[in-house]
Amino acid sequence: MHSHGADRSRLALALALIVALMGGEIAAGLVAHSVALLADAGHMLTDAAALAAALVAAALAARPARGVWTFGLGRAEILAAQGNGITLLVVAALIVYSAIRRLVSPPHVHGGIVLALALAGVAVNLAATFVLAGADHSRLNVRGAFLHVATDLAAFAGTAIAGGLVLATGWDRFDPIAGLLVAALMVRSSWTLLRESGRIFLEAAPAGVDPGAVAATLAAEPDVVEVHDLHVWTVTSGFPALAAHVLVSPDADCHGARRRLERLLEQRFGLRHTTLQVDHVARRSQVVSIERRGSER
Repeated sequence: MHSHGADRSRLALALALIVALMGGEIAAGLVAHSVALLADAGHMLTDAAALAAALVAAALAARPARGVWTFGLGRAEILAAQGNGITLLVVAALIVYSAIRRLVSPPHVHGGIVLALALAGVAVNLAATFVLAGADHSRLNVRGAFLHVATDLAAFAGTAIAGGLVLATGWDRFDPIAGLLVAALMVRSSWTLLRESGRIFLEAAPAGVDPGAVAATLAAEPDVVEVHDLHVWTVTSGFPALAAHVLVSPDADCHGARRRLERLLEQRFGLRHTTLQVDHVARRSQVVSIERRGSER
């Protein structure tokens, strides 16, 4: 079991490391005229935003459900993850635009500064990745923050290679090429966050849970006659939920059947938050009459 308080401490430490490096990288990128360094700094800005949003969202998610927030504020984490995904796309587009301009008309790049800052970035991101590696990755916003930092680690390695190649060959276009590679990594990370957060907001079934298989499993149980109005969705990371209407045979114990089905759903599909409406199916011989209100007496 992961402690939410421990996860917040890890996020705060990683945020401090990223912000410190980002400040130095922006200054060095401006001095060195390096689009790769500025691209990494832009990516690190989104990392810092991701970590800050994850911290705020984790604090909100820890609040108990009350008032109109009957599920609590757990989806603040999903909202933060989706915001991070959109930000990554915007920054990637800006990096692509800048890199293409510099491919056409490359400025002089100080390869030594690029290489030194990139190696510092590798060291800091290694530390931040190690800090976040022990956090709870089943939570989408924590996994998103880790993904940002891990992507930065790969980006800094590419930037270091670009700086070394500029020093060795004097060909300045290695720098914007590295910037384009960083943008590609950002788009990939963005797609992952947007896809997973979008599935939750659209209330798709959790990954690995097939609603058809769930319905078939319930319908195959003794005394169960029919299963309908079945819905499976994710409230927030690690919080799948299910609701269904189940009809059982007239002589069955509907309360006992509900408890048995709840245990089955938890053991077979990991669904712990379930709402089952279990009713008896009508007997064929049962007479059903409808009384009209307001009829003449």
